Amino acid sequence: MGKMAAAVGSVATLAAEPGEDAFRKLFRFYRQSRPGTADLGAVIDFSASRGSGPGARKVVRFQLSVSSVSDHDAHRAGLQPVSKWQAYGLQGYPGYQWHWVKQCLKLYSQKPNVCNLDKHMTQEETQDLWEQSKEFLRNKEVNKRRPRSLLEKLRWVTLGYHYNWDSKKYSADHYTPFPSDLAFLSEQVAAACGFQGFRAEAGILNYYRLDSTLGIHVDRSELDHSKPLLSFSFGQSAIFLLGGLKRDEVPTAMFMHSGDIMVMSGFSRLLNHAVPKVLPSPQGESLPCCLETPLPTVLPRDSVVEPCSEEDWQVCTRYLKTARVNMTVRQVLATDQDFPVEPMEEKKRDITTEGFCHLDDENCQVKRVKLNPDS
Repeated sequence: MGKMAAAVGSVATLAAEPGEDAFRKLFRFYRQSRPGTADLGAVIDFSASRGSGPGARKVVRFQLSVSSVSDHDAHRAGLQPVSKWQAYGLQGYPGYQWHWVKQCLKLYSQKPNVCNLDKHMTQEETQDLWEQSKEFLRNKEVNKRRPRSLLEKLRWVTLGYHYNWDSKKYSADHYTPFPSDLAFLSEQVAAACGFQGFRAEAGILNYYRLDSTLGIHVDRSELDHSKPLLSFSFGQSAIFLLGGLKRDEVPTAMFMHSGDIMVMSGFSRLLNHAVPKVLPSPQGESLPCCLETPLPTVLPRDSVVEPCSEEDWQVCTRYLKTARVNMTVRQVLATDQDFPVEPMEEKKRDITTEGFCHLDDENCQVKRVKLNPDS
């Protein structure tokens, strides 16, 4: 108990000086934190009933729209019935894993989707990262000295309307079809949270290694901020910081575990947030227990979730033992809205400039306030 109090006290000291960037101080504190110590005592853990840690008093149960998603549609998307979800909100912030992991690593990383490797490699070289990496991941022992496979070098992938990291904009002429299965999943989650008619138009997938961070930022590039931003987490746990409209407001720290879904909406949609730390499993290189459950043997005929072979899951398992994958889904345009017409020079620059950033850069995107179904 003494160590816990000391850790919480040190967090308070970090953020106490007026006029200083409180978010940056707490981000640095958690980035340098040591797993298994009292450093993490103030982080809210939603997997522990109504949350644990000193910040748990901010946690409130959130009522879902159970009738908005039928049990059949939830099953099609690989979700438990909405009635079984545990959903939470934070006071002060008004606002079947195997399949989705495989899709992020095997399918969504393929062309024509865009990834960070495109800046340094030809389209032919990045055509199928899974095929080029699977045997390497399946057979090689984890060794810090061995070369990394292309999948292990992957940091982000964009879907649908592709985010331009230089101009920080989306455009009509930089678009590829959004994955139909991920769109369906997102629509069901949005509907359960009361957002009927949500359209999945853009996605940013982030692939974290254990030393990765995501800098402090706000997601404001979408043209319609009235729609929620959805975030799905898989693999190793992370600390997520949710701040205020300004960075001098002290953020709230919370765990994001595998299978967690976060929804940022309303006031929370434009708040500062970041990921200062990915936490290695306390048992060494192992998977969260929720990832040990395979897909049901019987799926609905119209299910968007597909069986995952043992061979494919072996590759995913090896990857996730030292990684975290996060899918964020957004609606870019309001109903009947079009992209604004831009001057020719600016439009030309957006199309020809291949601007990319690393996951660790502060300009990167990711997200959200909190749901927890067994997805």
